[in-house]
Amino acid sequence: MGSWGLKGFLLLLGVVTVPLLSERARPVPPVLTDYYLQEIPTQDHNYAYPEPEGPSTETGPWEEGVPSEGEMEERERQPEVEDGEPVEGEPELEERGEEEENWKTQSPSKEKPKKGGKSDKKPPTPHQEKPAKNSHKKSEKNKKNIEKYSFEGPEEVIPYEDTRESCPPLGLETLKITDFQLHASTVKRYGLGAHRGRLNIQAGVNENDMFDGAWCAGRSDLQQWFEVDARRLTKFTGVITQGRNSLWLYWQGKRSDWVTSYSVMVSNDSHAWVTARNESGEMIFEANNEKEIPVLNELPEPLVGRYIRINPRSWYEEGSICMRVEVLGCLLPDPNNYYHRRNEMITTDNLDFKHHNYKEMRQLMKVVNEMCPNITRVYNIGKSHLGLKLYAMEMSDNPGEHEVGEPEFRYLAGAHGNEVIGRELLLLLMQFMCLEYLAGNPRIKHLIKETRIHFLPSINPDGYEKAYEVGSELGGWSLGRWTEDGIDINNNFPDLNTLLWESEDRKLVSRKVPNHHIPIPEWYQSENATVALETRAVIAWMEKIPFVLGGNLQGGELVVAYPYDMVRSVWKTQEYTATPDDHVFRWLAYSYASTHRLMTDVSRRPCHTEDFQKEDGTVNGASWHTVAGSINDFSYLHTNCFEVSIYLGCDKFPHESDLPEEWENNRESLIVFMEQVHRGIKGIVKDLQGRAIPNAIISVEGVNHDIRTAVDGDYWRLLNPGEYLVTAKAEGFSPSTKDCSVGYEMGATRCDFRLTKTNMARIKEILQRFGKQPVSLSARQRRQRMRLAWRRAQT
Repeated sequence: MGSWGLKGFLLLLGVVTVPLLSERARPVPPVLTDYYLQEIPTQDHNYAYPEPEGPSTETGPWEEGVPSEGEMEERERQPEVEDGEPVEGEPELEERGEEEENWKTQSPSKEKPKKGGKSDKKPPTPHQEKPAKNSHKKSEKNKKNIEKYSFEGPEEVIPYEDTRESCPPLGLETLKITDFQLHASTVKRYGLGAHRGRLNIQAGVNENDMFDGAWCAGRSDLQQWFEVDARRLTKFTGVITQGRNSLWLYWQGKRSDWVTSYSVMVSNDSHAWVTARNESGEMIFEANNEKEIPVLNELPEPLVGRYIRINPRSWYEEGSICMRVEVLGCLLPDPNNYYHRRNEMITTDNLDFKHHNYKEMRQLMKVVNEMCPNITRVYNIGKSHLGLKLYAMEMSDNPGEHEVGEPEFRYLAGAHGNEVIGRELLLLLMQFMCLEYLAGNPRIKHLIKETRIHFLPSINPDGYEKAYEVGSELGGWSLGRWTEDGIDINNNFPDLNTLLWESEDRKLVSRKVPNHHIPIPEWYQSENATVALETRAVIAWMEKIPFVLGGNLQGGELVVAYPYDMVRSVWKTQEYTATPDDHVFRWLAYSYASTHRLMTDVSRRPCHTEDFQKEDGTVNGASWHTVAGSINDFSYLHTNCFEVSIYLGCDKFPHESDLPEEWENNRESLIVFMEQVHRGIKGIVKDLQGRAIPNAIISVEGVNHDIRTAVDGDYWRLLNPGEYLVTAKAEGFSPSTKDCSVGYEMGATRCDFRLTKTNMARIKEILQRFGKQPVSLSARQRRQRMRLAWRRAQT
């Protein structure tokens, strides 16, 4: 090798070993350099930034919809719209402390400060930049140009300014990190292996099974470690830890196991390691003091490597070494990794991919309404415990009116405030459908024209605000789950299952409970009943609108659950409990799961303990775990609406960077499920004079569950393809029966009914018409009666 070649190689060797050094320069073992050689061509790409060309003044609809402070002051003077009334122009503001006084919308391209909203004030590094603050000037609106409708903020100029980079989670909780990428020094048993050391993972009901709630070391000494293989060069910036989740230890009254401090090391080959250090030497990070609340520790300086190890240094004295972990890190570019680049998830939809707090959600719904005023309407159905209005959006070709023969569909989300992915998916779906409608997408235009669609993105806004303030990954499993007054909305509805089943078992003929539209018990409607304001608002909404199909979006698992959610057998916690429409519910659940990118993937590992692949990503709610008073069971037994619970992912509060992928996973499923509202039969029930008959009963032979017609006499009955004998009956009318055929093609079969009044109904109508007085007799009848009376008097 020539003199220049040797110098060049040494210079090259010096360049590639710099990323592994933290604040203090230390020698790097020679074995580390080989791995970095493949990264040389991409170092400039990752760390060098182009000079800014100048400030950007381009704005999109997101900025155009933002009112100025003067406009907001003028709007605040206007009278509020009553609950349930449509919101004209924009949703009204809430008076909720000083934070609501000024409506200052941030650019969507700015990410919320990572972890609890605390900005990183560490000394800046020379290779990262901070977005500049752009002025939000309105550009002139041109509604004829569809290209202007973009929910992404303007491209921001990036001046050269040092700042710390906030890296997302690698994906232990979301399962992006596979079991094969997790390793440990020792394990107590298989159920406590490294593959269980994922943040927020939940334990099984039984102890010593395969599904425990943490990684636990086989010994309690300082040589134990938990390792994550990122499979490519990664800039590690932080670690989040929890203790062990265990129902068994909880029932025994024990405090479980957790680590109280640890050190962090990185490596490129899992043999030579570099430890995170500060000025005084090896850095020891303070960890948990209980088992459930996540604790974030950011590294003083990012460390670059492929592997990261957490080495416990102390732990709860009455327990053992057990951890659940998430790692924060930015994957560095690797042009040689073709497989990774080919499988990267990207989206072409120009939407606002971010987490929206209450003000931002309301603002976004306003922007969509202004972009598509002819097909959208924003209204509220009530208020939360803290007074936040429960906003909903309607999409229809005639918003604000129920059109005869047009079915009503609903999506609702956020019953558990910390399960936020459903909220964001509905906000994305609003944007997507508006943009596609404007672009002339025939599928979306047909869906909006033939269906009245309702979106309720946040049933529990109080709980969401709690989780949002802490941020993704740091809320644990339950922060924000309940309402402000501590109620779980998901099972806060009346238990109508017990009323029905007791009536059927005891065969109470005189007090028989109907198989549909079961009345709400009186005790539930009393003021002293433990019922959330949000629950009462949703019930009133469900009773007011004749919904046909609905889905409530939740999180923490990846499955579609269909009713019944409550077991029928006493003393059982898990048992398949089918509705009379079980075959329809199974199809509805499968229609969503089968079009989801991951739900039916047989290679996917379970989120926690249950493997739902045996039923293709679907499950009967009662066979999973029994829940009394669920929204699915109540909707089925009290209204005409068939509803399922859609669990969207293992991570209840995914990081903002995961939203594009979650949207791609669910976009087709969300649309396909809405289209299922047009399966089965539909029609109008009238009398012989052509007048609509409301509240008429529609029965299907062989199915012990009826539905009723709406105010205009129209009905929709979800059915699978087949031949059905359908009967329509109403009080005062003779029943009418027809053969109705349901095909495989999309579109409900029309099946109308004309009912004739019964003889008794006619007599009652005549009596009512003449004031309940006998009809006047003819002269001949009067003479005959007089003669008969005279003859009797003579005898």
